[in-house]
Amino acid sequence: MTPTTETMVGIGGAAESTDMVLNIGPQHPSTHGVLRLRLVLDGERIRHAEPVIGYMHRGAEKLFEARDYRQIIMLANRHDWLSAFSNELGVVLAVERMLGMEVPERAVWLRTLLAELNRVLNHLMFLGSYPLELGGITPIFYAFREREELQHVMEEISGGRMHYMFNRVGGLKEDLPAGWTTRARTAVADVRSRMDRFDDLVLGNEIFRGRTRGVGTLAPETVHAYGVSGPIGRASGVDFDLRRDEPYLAYGELGDVLKVVTRQEGDCLARFECLLEQTHNALDLADACLDRLAELPPGPVNQRLPKVLKAPEGHTYAWTENPLGINGYYLVSKGEKTPYRLKLRSASYNNIQALTELLPGTLVADMVAILGSMFFVVGDIDK
Repeated sequence: MTPTTETMVGIGGAAESTDMVLNIGPQHPSTHGVLRLRLVLDGERIRHAEPVIGYMHRGAEKLFEARDYRQIIMLANRHDWLSAFSNELGVVLAVERMLGMEVPERAVWLRTLLAELNRVLNHLMFLGSYPLELGGITPIFYAFREREELQHVMEEISGGRMHYMFNRVGGLKEDLPAGWTTRARTAVADVRSRMDRFDDLVLGNEIFRGRTRGVGTLAPETVHAYGVSGPIGRASGVDFDLRRDEPYLAYGELGDVLKVVTRQEGDCLARFECLLEQTHNALDLADACLDRLAELPPGPVNQRLPKVLKAPEGHTYAWTENPLGINGYYLVSKGEKTPYRLKLRSASYNNIQALTELLPGTLVADMVAILGSMFFVVGDIDK
C-alpha cells in the first residue's frame, strides 16, 4: 500500500468573504458635492450601494417656521442652487393658494418665462458637466458660454446672479427694465443657434455613447417605487410632466408648444438625450412667452400686500415641475405671520434613492457614468 501525504494550506481571512467595502466621498470628483456612497464590492462588481446623505443639511424646514412669508423665499431658493427661481415659485404658489389670491396676468406670463429660462440654465450645467466626468473636457466650455448669455438677462431683471429673489407673494418684485424683452429674445436665439454643438460633440461621440448606452438601466417600476421624476423618470418611459398633466402658471395655454420628452431605454444615454431635448423645448417655450408678453397691455406685476402678511389657518400642497423633477411644498398655517410647518419634497432626494437599485450588479468603472446621469444637486437632497 502506497503511503499518502496530507497537506493543509492556510487561506486566512479569504475563507470568510471576498467582499470589500468602499466609500466614495463625501469629497470626491464624481459626486457633485458632499455625497457619500457606501459600496460593497465583489472584485470589480458592485454588490450593494447605499447613498449616505446629510453632509450639507441646513435645517431649512425648521428655519421656515421662524421666518415670515416674505423671508422664507430666500431660504427656499438655495437648496437647488441651479434652479433658484423655480424653487421660489413653489413657495409663493403655496402661500397664494392659502390666501386665495389671483396674480396679475402679466406676472403669470413673466413667471412662466423666467421659469423656463431657469430650466435652460440648470440643464446646460449638466449637459456640460456630465461629459466632463466621462473625460470630455470641451462641452463644459460651450455650456458655460451659453449659461453666461442667459445669466446676463436674468441678472439684469432681478439683480441676482444665482439666487434671484424675484418672486413675491402676489407676483414679482418689479416690472421689466426698458428693452429687456428684446435682449432676452436675442439671448434665447443666440443660445438656440449653438445648441447643436452638444449633438455633435457629445451625442455624436462614439466613446460617450459606448460609456452610456445600456449602462445604468432604470426600470419604470423602480421609477414609480422611489418617486423618481423629471427627465430621469421620463427617460424610463414614465410620461409624466406637471406642466401638462396639472397645469400651473401659463402652461395650460402653451400646450401646442410644450413637448414632454420621453425615452424607453432608461439608460444613461436616454437620460442625457431627454435633458438635451428638453432644453430645446424650454427655449421654444421662452419664445412663446415673450410673444405673449408683447401682446399684453402694460399693467401691474404684483398685488399690494398688507404690512404684516398672515395666511389663514389651514393647509395646502403646491407642486411644480422643477428642472430636476417634482418639487412639492406642504404648507400648514395657524393663522400667524410664519408657517406652522412647511415640508419640502425635493426632486433630487427621491431621485438619488434609486441608486440602491441601479448600482448593484454594475462595474465600478460604470459607477461614475451612472451617478452623473442622475443629474442631482446635493443641496437639493439634504435641504
